[in-house]
Amino acid sequence: METNAVNDFIIYPISECAVTVEFGNTIDERLMRRIIRFNQSLLQKPFPGMLTTVPAYTTLTVFFNPLELINKNDLPGISCFDKVSGYLKSLRDENNPTPVTENEIINIPVYYGGSAGPDIEYVATYHNLTINEVIALHRQPVYKVYMIGFIPGFAYMGGLNETLYTPRKATPRKAVPAGAVGIAGQQTGIYPLETPGGWQIIGQTPLNLFDAARNPPALLKAGDRVRFEPISLSEFKNYRNEN
Repeated sequence: METNAVNDFIIYPISECAVTVEFGNTIDERLMRRIIRFNQSLLQKPFPGMLTTVPAYTTLTVFFNPLELINKNDLPGISCFDKVSGYLKSLRDENNPTPVTENEIINIPVYYGGSAGPDIEYVATYHNLTINEVIALHRQPVYKVYMIGFIPGFAYMGGLNETLYTPRKATPRKAVPAGAVGIAGQQTGIYPLETPGGWQIIGQTPLNLFDAARNPPALLKAGDRVRFEPISLSEFKNYRNEN
């Protein structure tokens, strides 16, 4: 595979219309902040034909229109990869002195336990905790959204208290409802749509995490900060009825 290493990051093609910039192989907030800073620089100064970017845990994928790009004489190089990688090499994140600003905290209401959180008792037993202790530990941190995947709007969040690190289910469910709040390993996340899934479900939010008719359609994005706020079953039902 054709690659292009630049000091401490690597650029490689993933298709004829996209490249990925790999910044490291560890999941941490320092690396995420660097990816966000690099992405900000790129969005402020896009190259001809650039379409969109997708930040992830350790990478930034850049999509472009190859026909528009190859017909431009602005960028040196023969192939699209040469042109894009050369541009990205010149756009080092150190060239952007603007600090990464912290987004406002987004409060997500959650009804924990009951039929909305069928795995909360398992999580409590696994860690020798009470259900109330699981709720208290889960609601305490301010989480950071590291990436959006595996379905539209699914936010992978870091910052989970180590006491709650819990493996995925051995057998995934065939259907996890929209709004389900779960734990998998060191992460917590929210299912924006009904889908199969193997996370340990401990609660559910009445918020609509993804709406194709909304702009933007996803409620959360990489870099957002999230805090979970416990609500009662009646509050959960009232919110659903009002919205």
